[in-house]
Amino acid sequence: MKTRAVIMAGGDGSRLSVLTAKRTKPAVPFAGKYRIIDFTLSNCVNSGIFDVMVLGQYRPHSLIEHIGAGGPWDLNRDFTGGVRILTPYRGRFGAEWYVGTADAVQQNFTFIKQTRPDHILILSGDHVYAMDYDAMLTFHRDQEAELTMATVRVPLVEASRMGVLGVDKAFRVTSFVEKPPKPPSDLANMGVYIFNMEVLDRVLWEDHLRDESSHDFGKDIIPRMVAEERKVFAYPYTGYWVDVGTVHSYWLAHMDLLAEQPRLDLNDRGWVIHTRTEERPPLRVARGALAEDSLICDGCILEPGAVVERSVLSPGSIVRAGARVCESVILTNAEIGPGAVVERAILDKGVRVGERARIGEVGSLGGEAVTGSDLALVGKASEVPPLTVISPGGTVGSDVIASDYPSLTVKYKETIETKRKPYEI
Repeated sequence: MKTRAVIMAGGDGSRLSVLTAKRTKPAVPFAGKYRIIDFTLSNCVNSGIFDVMVLGQYRPHSLIEHIGAGGPWDLNRDFTGGVRILTPYRGRFGAEWYVGTADAVQQNFTFIKQTRPDHILILSGDHVYAMDYDAMLTFHRDQEAELTMATVRVPLVEASRMGVLGVDKAFRVTSFVEKPPKPPSDLANMGVYIFNMEVLDRVLWEDHLRDESSHDFGKDIIPRMVAEERKVFAYPYTGYWVDVGTVHSYWLAHMDLLAEQPRLDLNDRGWVIHTRTEERPPLRVARGALAEDSLICDGCILEPGAVVERSVLSPGSIVRAGARVCESVILTNAEIGPGAVVERAILDKGVRVGERARIGEVGSLGGEAVTGSDLALVGKASEVPPLTVISPGGTVGSDVIASDYPSLTVKYKETIETKRKPYEI
């Protein structure tokens, strides 16, 4: 039986703040050398699925450049599928921006069903996990299901931002509610769906004709199928899975990777996470520099006296002499100036931190719980002037330069944006 994967990769990811100001959420760098979408793409090829369509919309440029023809994932093929990236388009009878996940699939369904696949595997491009979809396909066929949803147990405090299910002893879905304020269960929808092609074709068209619908799988398609007592089943997944849709969850997922025994093993040669990589020289650690419990990529430089603790440094990052980075995520080509301190912060690509600047919870680490409002953020290609203090919860937008700062202190929940016009950047 033939399976075609459709990856939803068009979200603006507004809850990721400055990290998605210039890129779609699936294109956000993760774990040093990867992009978030690499995990979904790698799951496909590791599961033997080489026919993949990616649906983009919001700022797809980084995503298109990263995926390219699909070579790093062995998806640069024509006759046996390969990867294709589809974005909204105008047709003779008009078209609109995607208004929901189901609408995105419906608008492209002519292309999706072109080769008559038996199953359509619908995936989110912004989750971090390692999952064998072939096992889920076997479950789907064994149950003679019309729709199978992958599910995972999550803390109840997290369930309110997800779809929550009820199931019977045979794993048949008996109830479904999207993002309930008071979740009735901890069994959450992972955003991984297997539809029989004919069923998906029918339910999408029925939904398309409903004026009152928001044309979304979680809000409309799935609740309606469950209410109609269609054959909807829940596939129980027990591995590591995280929706990195918020700044806090993004940071926590990185801290998970730094555990003594991380639940997601990036060193598993039986399940390689593929990505497009740049040619970079090896990591250079100078005499007197210290790095502990960290992931440090090629091209990074740690100068004398530099200290990196429980942090992730992406390719080309530089920590200058005497600088300290702790419990932070530093993206590609960032530079931490001499004597600067960065704690519990996320710095986007190309950030320049001036000498003796202080970013985040400087000097206050004590093992206490961290919330999203505790993290300091600096956007892509921004400057942090020497001696500047960015308090916990302070944010610096993208392309900010020294003259944009009204003072040398960015307070809690204060945001500094560039004063320049777009054509000046």
